[in-house]
Amino acid sequence: MELEAGGRLVKLSNPGKVYYPGPGYTKLDVARYYQAVAPAVLRGLRDRPTTLQRFPDGVDGEFFYQKRAPKNTPEWLPTAHISFPSGRSADEICPAEPAAVLWAANLGCLTFHPWPVRRGDTDRPDELRLDLDPQPGTDFADAVRAAHQLREVLDQHGLRGWPKTSGGRGLHVYVPIRPEWTFAEVRRCAIALGRSLERRMPERVTTAWWKEERGEKVFVDYNQMARDRTIASAYSLRARPEATVSTPLHWAELDEVTPRDFTLGTVPARLAEVGDPHAELDEHAFGLEAVLDLADRQEHEEGLGEMPYPPDHPKAPGEPTRVQPSRAKKD
Repeated sequence: MELEAGGRLVKLSNPGKVYYPGPGYTKLDVARYYQAVAPAVLRGLRDRPTTLQRFPDGVDGEFFYQKRAPKNTPEWLPTAHISFPSGRSADEICPAEPAAVLWAANLGCLTFHPWPVRRGDTDRPDELRLDLDPQPGTDFADAVRAAHQLREVLDQHGLRGWPKTSGGRGLHVYVPIRPEWTFAEVRRCAIALGRSLERRMPERVTTAWWKEERGEKVFVDYNQMARDRTIASAYSLRARPEATVSTPLHWAELDEVTPRDFTLGTVPARLAEVGDPHAELDEHAFGLEAVLDLADRQEHEEGLGEMPYPPDHPKAPGEPTRVQPSRAKKD
């Protein structure tokens, strides 16, 4: 069958294939969901190199991440050339219109993972993304408490954040920034802000990279700002049994909602009723000078320097060892 999207007709094969066995949502349901929320999901995808998380046989089947643009990518869908930490490079799709979202849904894409850069400059992020990840023993309510404190930390440094659910137990806070800093500099800001939040809530928040050191706390995953690390976009479906959605929120809503409130079945109506809480995010662009000053103070006055990168990244200057503490102690 064919669905209309932004003036284009997009073919949909096997529309009756079940993607979410619990609620019984099919591929057609997924496509119609993205058809309904396309303008909102495009706010977070437009002109960004985007990795597709594909589930050809639904959430109970195997999945994979499609980084390189498929061979059957339509001519009207732009791409951008990006470089990975390994030194390799590839062309990734950069959705720019509703039809691109439906085209990806036909490939079994449930979750879109856009880079924090635009195709015009793939080396300088225009978003600082802060990931509040509840560890075992904590939950969404813990992430909410941390988010409220993070909001105050951001305000102290002249920044404003826009929160959204992860679609799981966590929260993401996006800060639009001027594209003047490298990935390394923006990551350094994520570390500095995470450490500041950790100082405010030492019993509830951690920046410890090694899981064995985190405890029952909310982890500020600073490495989500490392090159080639991405976060599920706003309005992306997640591979959860309930078909939850990574959903933008107003700050005032945080204490009143749970991640299960936002699903394939509920989000289109919510969007039509209250609009997109992230609609004006792209109208702002903040500077990071104050946070970089904070990072300098943490390093020179407190001795808090570089943190471990993900294992697929080359070793960074000043980076501590990448051996987990218990193993290093044993050795």
